[in-house]
Amino acid sequence: MCGEVTPILLSLGPLKRSTARVKSKLEIKIPRGITISNLEITMKYTREQIKETVKSKEYIWFDDVSEKNYDVNIVGIRNSKTKGKVTNKFDDKMTISYKIDGEWQYHEFDCTTDPGTHWVENVMNDKGVAILKPGQYRGSHKLRLHLGKYLALGQKKPLTVYRDNNRDSNYDLDESKTDTGLFGINIHRASKYEGKKSTRINKWSAGCQVIAANDDWHEFLDICQAAREIHGNSFSYTLLESADLI
Repeated sequence: MCGEVTPILLSLGPLKRSTARVKSKLEIKIPRGITISNLEITMKYTREQIKETVKSKEYIWFDDVSEKNYDVNIVGIRNSKTKGKVTNKFDDKMTISYKIDGEWQYHEFDCTTDPGTHWVENVMNDKGVAILKPGQYRGSHKLRLHLGKYLALGQKKPLTVYRDNNRDSNYDLDESKTDTGLFGINIHRASKYEGKKSTRINKWSAGCQVIAANDDWHEFLDICQAAREIHGNSFSYTLLESADLI
């Protein structure tokens, strides 16, 4: 084998279930052009990169100064490379960073921060489909049932969304067409089946932030439940554009 060697980070899946399911990460070096099947490449960004971007915008980054553990930073990253196109794919990232016993933990999951094609074309609100505006929303969510069915992070404080009402293949991110309020912009899962991962957004999001893989969702949820036990049932959410990442 020859060629330039590039380090990549691979997920070996959950090792065990405790308070939170944590994936074991192993960095190995694989020559370019060599493919390894049945292993999931999970990382696109770094915790430090996200932290520096959050702080550059003068948002709050939770450093767990009280040393109580699980002081979570939940940060969604919208894929700027799509240039506002309605891709109907889970091509964004949901990240969560926190400390355990002084050591930083970082997890990254495929998600969507945009509504799917179905709700873009079949709007539920006369003003148009909701697209969450990037920003930091302090104490915006709490653990509760999504649509009365399963535990998720439900919106509890006003959020600001763009409204797109022309039903075409582009998201209209017009500052003159924003709307602030309680719209049920929750953070939840797509596929309900263990080991499965959704590939098309379709009806999964009408503005919600949705994690594609069921196993990823349960890992994220376990961490949030651990955080609730220590810090109470209030979670902040930050949405960034990938173009803004430092």
